[in-house]
Amino acid sequence: QVQLVESGGGSVQAGGSLRLSCEDSGNTPNINFRGWFRQVPGKEREGVAILGFRNDFTFTADSVKGRFTISQDNAKNTVYLQMNSLKPEDTAAYFCAVSSSITRRVSDYYPVGVTRWGQGTQVTVSS
Repeated sequence: QVQLVESGGGSVQAGGSLRLSCEDSGNTPNINFRGWFRQVPGKEREGVAILGFRNDFTFTADSVKGRFTISQDNAKNTVYLQMNSLKPEDTAAYFCAVSSSITRRVSDYYPVGVTRWGQGTQVTVSS
């Protein structure tokens, strides 16, 4: 069974850092994109950062640009999200996803086609 295993969430004070990891233990085939998304209760899940599998595409949300960095290790089937200078408004459940395609929305991108989601990891930033 295909599984995306996330780790690295937790609680941190404003200004701190966290690094999220997501391993595709099932080695999902036909993957063209890996990315991180976040969601707070009552709001739509939003794209945070996305990478093309061949590093041929990069998206970073304006709200995290300059603070968050997405990277990947294809040999390990793992995508990372380094989060620096965290703010209370970054508090959310963070989900990784791998997909065959993505679609452009008003202010972000979202996975479509064959998509696998992680279980989510909570990030809480206190002021």
